[in-house]
Amino acid sequence: MLSDDQDKPGLGIAFICAGIFAISINDLLIKLLSGGYPLHQIVATRSAIGLIFSLTFVHFSGGFRILITDWHPLHLLRGLLVVIANMTFYAAVAVMPLAQATALFFVAPLFITLLSIPFLGESVGPWRIGAVVVGFLGVVVMQQPWASEPLNVSRAALLLPVLAALTYALMQVLTRKLGVKSRAAAMAVYIQTIFLLVSLGFFVIAGDGRYAEGVEDESIQFLLRAWVVPPPTDLWTFVGLGCASGIIGYALSAAYRLANAATIAPFEYLGLPLAIFWGWAFFAEWPSAATWAGCALIVGAGLVVFLREQLQMRRPKGWRQRPFRR
Repeated sequence: MLSDDQDKPGLGIAFICAGIFAISINDLLIKLLSGGYPLHQIVATRSAIGLIFSLTFVHFSGGFRILITDWHPLHLLRGLLVVIANMTFYAAVAVMPLAQATALFFVAPLFITLLSIPFLGESVGPWRIGAVVVGFLGVVVMQQPWASEPLNVSRAALLLPVLAALTYALMQVLTRKLGVKSRAAAMAVYIQTIFLLVSLGFFVIAGDGRYAEGVEDESIQFLLRAWVVPPPTDLWTFVGLGCASGIIGYALSAAYRLANAATIAPFEYLGLPLAIFWGWAFFAEWPSAATWAGCALIVGAGLVVFLREQLQMRRPKGWRQRPFRR
């Protein structure tokens, strides 16, 4: 539970809404850039600019001394899980409508519910288990395994946001298990640094594009194509991407430090209507009937999970089930 000086639900909700809006801008800009740049170049540039913003937040949040933390190997694992979650999601965004990728990623809360059983010893009742089943049914509906005609993207590509959701869920469960004590600004710096290092590693290994030669899959092309020097017209897009990245890192960390997850997590679903809007406005994308149905099942299941978690948190102090914090 949060202490009285940390429990500020109104401020937490404001931060989560700002963070989700920044995420939607981030996804839009990455999709706009995905046709001409490799993902690791986009992420490296974004992280370098975002790191500058994050260090600025550190300066105003107590100075660089707040970056000092107790080392634990699992902190590195946590950062790598964030990188995997982001890169698999961005690879999906490059080849499918924003709304479709975003909706599939929203199975993350359902993965968190399942993973909390073996990793955190949580008790999960029939309502939440039922919601998980319904949510994954939504994934099946969006995959359309019964369809004889080709989908707008391959079924393998449709699994990328689900993989992103799984690794994100692992990161969140690990965060709770570790007990994150760092300031929001410091956590943002750690994540941006890991993003930058991994992206530069990709550049060293595959920056010349040799592994992309002869590859037809658009997602893999996006991951492995050669770095290019951006023209002046794209520079402001990269700057905007870096600004959004800095805001995301700080806002999400601050939101989950200032309020209980069951209070603010439902506001993450603001990302879905934003993704639908940006997809329609910039790419003339409109969700298919199967996507709408899958969205309804996944989002509805996620909201049931959150409502049940809130109910558990309101139980008397001696209640046998512990509240689950994402």
